[in-house]
Amino acid sequence: MPTIINIKPIINSNESIKYFLVFLKIKAVLLNKFKTAFLSLTNMRKIILIILFLPLLFNSCQYFDKQVPSEKELLQKELKAINWKEVDEFPSIADCEKIVRQLSEKAVEFNDKAGVWIDINVGMNRTGIAPGDEALRLFRLVSDLPGLKAEGLHIYDGHIHESDYSLRKCLCDEAWATAEPMIAELKSGCGKLRIIAGGTPTFPFHAAKEGIETSPGTAVLWDYGYSSAFADLDFLHAAVLFTRVISKPGKDLICIDLGTKAVASEMTHPRIKLIGLSDYEFVAHNEEHLVIRTAKADSIEQGDELYCIPFHICPTVDRYDKVSVVRDGMVTEEWKVEARTRQITV
Repeated sequence: MPTIINIKPIINSNESIKYFLVFLKIKAVLLNKFKTAFLSLTNMRKIILIILFLPLLFNSCQYFDKQVPSEKELLQKELKAINWKEVDEFPSIADCEKIVRQLSEKAVEFNDKAGVWIDINVGMNRTGIAPGDEALRLFRLVSDLPGLKAEGLHIYDGHIHESDYSLRKCLCDEAWATAEPMIAELKSGCGKLRIIAGGTPTFPFHAAKEGIETSPGTAVLWDYGYSSAFADLDFLHAAVLFTRVISKPGKDLICIDLGTKAVASEMTHPRIKLIGLSDYEFVAHNEEHLVIRTAKADSIEQGDELYCIPFHICPTVDRYDKVSVVRDGMVTEEWKVEARTRQITV
């Protein structure tokens, strides 16, 4: 079963103060008892006891002088522990012999080792090679060619997104079953076999399998599309869009500056979920503007701030160079959206 690690400070500042006050009370009682016993000792025994007691007193006070690490400090500690030489790799995904041989030629030319995943098509019919003899041959070819390393199998079932949990699991199991004979044969020949399987809707099913790596990308920030479709996936929305009312062009109409340049718009409406506003409909969506009809338009004024959750988070994030990080209601830092550059230099 997968292990989930939640990094939190061992103790917070309020707890530190509470424990420190308790310590002082205990310390006062002990000192009082020590004083009574101390007066009854001879001078030599008093000197010996003082020598033994001072290091204990010094160390106990020193314990409370230590600062409790913040979440940021703990995160930095964890990041420093990562072997970035292993992480900073960009393996390829291939599904045909031509590309595999080209990768091999370039890897040899640059005296490098290129990792290659074989992309397996289990029903989505977007990319990949069907599981079976040809896929087995391609995997073995990658293992044999110079400059290449067979990373494993990439089995993506992004076509499965039924809201009903039982139906979704049934379809996921059926798709997985098409690849099982091939997986069994590869494992019998090479032993350990890495497999990355599933997207966000099916990752709970793959996570329950032994030795399977999952790739639930949407779960990182979450969006309204998946939260409204999959009640069993109880994630929190971490990405919120900020917008303003810029005009009230007619009765029951408001216009906000959240055009198609600012939010994913490849699907039909709804493209956002407005927070704190109900009973509304989208009238028009252009590059710079989104017009909304609502019976509450009279209570909304130009310049009012609105917040919304995108229906599809992945291409929404890609529209921004930077995102603002909010902690306790305050913007504390900015993160650069690296993928927006559309280029990876290896």
